[in-house]
Amino acid sequence: MTDRLDEERVQSDDDWKDRLSGDEYQILRQCGTEPRFSSDLLDVKEDGVFRCAACGQALFTSDEKYESGSGWPSFWDPTDDDAVETRPDRSHGMVRTEVVCSNCEGHLGHVFDDGPEPTGKRYCINGVALEFESDE
Repeated sequence: MTDRLDEERVQSDDDWKDRLSGDEYQILRQCGTEPRFSSDLLDVKEDGVFRCAACGQALFTSDEKYESGSGWPSFWDPTDDDAVETRPDRSHGMVRTEVVCSNCEGHLGHVFDDGPEPTGKRYCINGVALEFESDE
């Protein structure tokens, strides 16, 4: 997976359409959102890494995952401070903080200040934007 990282920022929109499924493209490239409680990743309890579905960059680990009850995979911290970037999001009549992959700039979800300690953050991430790689 990691061999994809260097080339990802230079992909054209047509390249992304060719490489991603319809749902992945809609979420990662058009800032969409999957339906609540639709992700198979909600039930992942094993150890491993959650990677960007577009470029393969490691974003979160199972150590940071928790059950928020929000309906989307939730994490209290990214695997690395440089793994994700945040941006203001004023769409849909709300003010939120968007989370994107720092490598390919794919939309992942949003971060909120109502998560558990030690960070108090809830990274609410679309499961379609992630791939899970088990440590086993």
